[in-house]
Amino acid sequence: MKLRIATYNIHKGVTAFGRKTRIHELKEAIKALDADIIFLQEVQGQHDHHAKKHEAWPSQGQHEFLAGDTHQSVYGMNAVYEHGHHGNALLSRLPIKTSINRDVSDHAYEQRGILHVVVQLAEFEAHCFVVHLGLFAASRRRQIQALIQQIQEHVPPQAPLIIAGDFNDWSQRLSHTMYKELNVIEAFDGPSQHTNSQTPPRFKLRGLGLGQPHHARTFPAGLPWLSLDRIYLRGFKVENAAVMQGAPWKNLSDHVPLSVELSLHRFDLLS
Repeated sequence: MKLRIATYNIHKGVTAFGRKTRIHELKEAIKALDADIIFLQEVQGQHDHHAKKHEAWPSQGQHEFLAGDTHQSVYGMNAVYEHGHHGNALLSRLPIKTSINRDVSDHAYEQRGILHVVVQLAEFEAHCFVVHLGLFAASRRRQIQALIQQIQEHVPPQAPLIIAGDFNDWSQRLSHTMYKELNVIEAFDGPSQHTNSQTPPRFKLRGLGLGQPHHARTFPAGLPWLSLDRIYLRGFKVENAAVMQGAPWKNLSDHVPLSVELSLHRFDLLS
């Protein structure tokens, strides 16, 4: 079975300081990705000020608006303020079985959550985690440990696993922990033929902290040079991976999206 996924921080669907809305252009661009599952961050479920200011502001939450008629949507509300709220979301063309949003806020000034959605994928249930980690390194380390604990406690070892989102990890230090604790690979860190059933030696070395991972550059959108956005996988083979740079993406958000084509790696799932 083939699967196309994408991850994208949409910057709440507005330009800096909310001067202009970009949500309609975002919807068309995301639709053009033709992804089966889309992991979104900074999604506004409600914003009363923008709704009053922008005549074309959607009456629905952004997750519902972007899902349209082709996808189901799940929203994890994280940051709540007087005039609205925002968080993570997952859009899926495949049936959604269950979802839960876990609060992993590390302090009062940054409200963060991990959205866990189970999607029906052929005869398997795929566990999808939408992630947007904090701006401080210590917060990110604690949030990653919370994510690892959640996966180890609630995801069967042989279940297909996708973790995607904005990790804010410009130092690229979190992947070692992910590789070691969860036996995952990162979609852009190695040749597409790499799978988890026969982990390449360089991934084993990195899991021990002996190498430097190489991830896609996604921020800032105009000239990406920081590797903030990631897609970690278990039980899949990467067929193709792309960074969506240039037009129209450089004008829609401060991040650019990642798009990855996958196939289920049944040896992993059935062993």
